[in-house]
Amino acid sequence: MEDMSLPKDALFLGFDSSTQSLKATVLDSNFCIVTSEIVNFDSELPHYKTKDGVYRDPSVNGRIVSPTLMWIEALDLILQRLKDSKKLDFKKVVAVSGSGQQHGSVYWKKGSSGILASLDSKKRLVDQFGQAFSTKESPVWMDSSTTQQCRAIEEAVGGALELSKLTGSRAYERFTGPQIRRIFETQPEVYHDTERISLVSSFVASLLIGEYACIDHTDGAGMNLMDIKERIWSQKVLEATAPGLEEKLGKLAPAHAVAGLIAPYFVERFQFNKECLVVQWSGDNPNSLAGLTINTPGDLAISLGTSDTVFGITMDHKPSLEGHVFPNPVDTDSYMVMLCYKNGSLTREDIRDRCADKSWDIFNQSLKQAPKLNGWKIGFYYKDHEILPPLPSKLRLLIRFLYIKVCFWY
Repeated sequence: MEDMSLPKDALFLGFDSSTQSLKATVLDSNFCIVTSEIVNFDSELPHYKTKDGVYRDPSVNGRIVSPTLMWIEALDLILQRLKDSKKLDFKKVVAVSGSGQQHGSVYWKKGSSGILASLDSKKRLVDQFGQAFSTKESPVWMDSSTTQQCRAIEEAVGGALELSKLTGSRAYERFTGPQIRRIFETQPEVYHDTERISLVSSFVASLLIGEYACIDHTDGAGMNLMDIKERIWSQKVLEATAPGLEEKLGKLAPAHAVAGLIAPYFVERFQFNKECLVVQWSGDNPNSLAGLTINTPGDLAISLGTSDTVFGITMDHKPSLEGHVFPNPVDTDSYMVMLCYKNGSLTREDIRDRCADKSWDIFNQSLKQAPKLNGWKIGFYYKDHEILPPLPSKLRLLIRFLYIKVCFWY
């Protein structure tokens, strides 16, 4: 690797733009944490009136979105906190990157590239992007309102397995391709007024560099739009999704590529070094795989978050009707495989709140008092429509015996 001759006091700033919060962590060159901050969307930005960081649309079954401006205001707030804390010298930050909740999509209105390029450092970001989006609500990974569009896209390309062969996954409701097709079909004026479509990851990277950032290969694989072997947009799937889509998506880039230099806005407002690099953002799950340095086929990681995921790596892409395949973000010769379950921490917290007085201590004490194995009764609680297996919300199953088979493509 080329010697970059970094100063000994170099710092690295990383963000995590998740469903419920925005987090920032600063590391030094020895990978020690210098400082960190977090902004919880519900409690600290209450004027958006989100619950768990999202809106659940009662008029459309399964429609779940987040206000795009909320993510921008969270970035304003967290950077100001880092500045006010006096624990971070922005001039020492040599690189910035981050992860975003996968599958969330942002729709930039025509002309918004001009807004990105001419930000006024005397104003907050959120005050400058009020008219930048063709729709102010971003579909997120929890959305399940696109079943009709999923089936239509699969049929157009020759079936679910063929789509999985092309893109790494059959059509899933939360994936960006079906979301785009639904907007094109139900809100054509929004689609035609859209200049660029970003994922959450490339959206925040765009704010940081002051121009549209590329979608990276790994997060791009979670769209049902990218040819996973060639790592280019699949013309076959683009045509099955919406007209003129490639121009709205822009180019793809490796997950480890440099997106650009930090925008002058951040140099002037927060005193970043003008040579600070912004490295491509990617999805939260691929970044977790990279951070855990999983590099051997057969090794698995389990993430218990707003969604629960199981992931690992494989050397071959074998199409399947269950689970997902993404390019490995750090090794171009291998792939990441993943299973995703929507009813994760929010469902566990809901049971805790209803049955244990909102206390994990009381919850744990109840578990200790229960008979071993609970008389072989196991409950599955679905607060939201589940991804795998595909089952409706509010479903509770009690079974006597449990057998789980997790199948990966090794």
